[in-house]
Amino acid sequence: MKVYNSIEEFSTSNKTAVTTGTFDGVHTGHKVIIDQLKRAAEKINGESVILTFFPHPRMVLYPDDSDLRLLNTINERISMLEKTGIDHLIIHPFSKEFSRLSSTEFVRDILVNQLNVGTLVIGYDHHFGRNREGSFKHLEELAPLYNFEVEEISAQEIQQVNISSTKVRNSLLNGETYAANQFLGYNYFIKGTVVDGEKTGRTIGFPTANLKINEWYKLIPSTGVYAVKVKIENDIFEGMLNIGSRPTLNNNNKETIEVNIFNFDEEIYGQEIEIEFFEKIRDEQKFENISALTNQLKIDKEQVIQIFN
Repeated sequence: MKVYNSIEEFSTSNKTAVTTGTFDGVHTGHKVIIDQLKRAAEKINGESVILTFFPHPRMVLYPDDSDLRLLNTINERISMLEKTGIDHLIIHPFSKEFSRLSSTEFVRDILVNQLNVGTLVIGYDHHFGRNREGSFKHLEELAPLYNFEVEEISAQEIQQVNISSTKVRNSLLNGETYAANQFLGYNYFIKGTVVDGEKTGRTIGFPTANLKINEWYKLIPSTGVYAVKVKIENDIFEGMLNIGSRPTLNNNNKETIEVNIFNFDEEIYGQEIEIEFFEKIRDEQKFENISALTNQLKIDKEQVIQIFN
């Protein structure tokens, strides 16, 4: 897969099958679209192209809406799309100027003149162009004029229950890890750098690695305790992870992400590790004292071990 940092970098004399969207999460619904994209490219003996955008359009058009968090960092999205077997990935910088292109200008100047589209593949509810004015009906009108075909993917093809990145985000923010993973087709994950913590966990037999997430826009699941797997370089360990303010130990509301890695006792400060979420065990809670917290952590660990067994 070739990666381009703007539409202007892309050039080909071959006809292309193109789809466009943010593809946040690269979930099972996206994979239905990508599979059809690859088939469409084969039909025209052409090349498959995904046109995606970064930053996310909502971050540009609604900068005051700071609540939006994404399922993938841009590097994660590239890595996951590469595994799908497409030929080209264009990551175009989204801007207010770009958002003002009319739907006709987008089709003529971008899809036809720049990307040499032979077949456009879109989801059933896809809109594009200024004020989202472009629709499947509009594309059907423009296609014969510019000599390309349009393939629409119905909601039924994507699944009886429409999968969307928004549904996945809401599931994770509600602690519904299992549902989110079903939508995604894989277990949700985050990556972070191990940083110094207060080391309180060591004194009660549950040492933790504290994580700093480097990309501010990466979605962090709801507060609570989770059964997770931890990837450290090429090794994978089971563990339990807490997201929250540690109310039994702290008087402040600073949220931390810390993981107790089972059967592991090495210094990994400064290393990047990957956390894969399997199941939320319980909500975060405040205990009467350290002893009560320690007893609960023992119960949590047993529950995690049972989950993985």
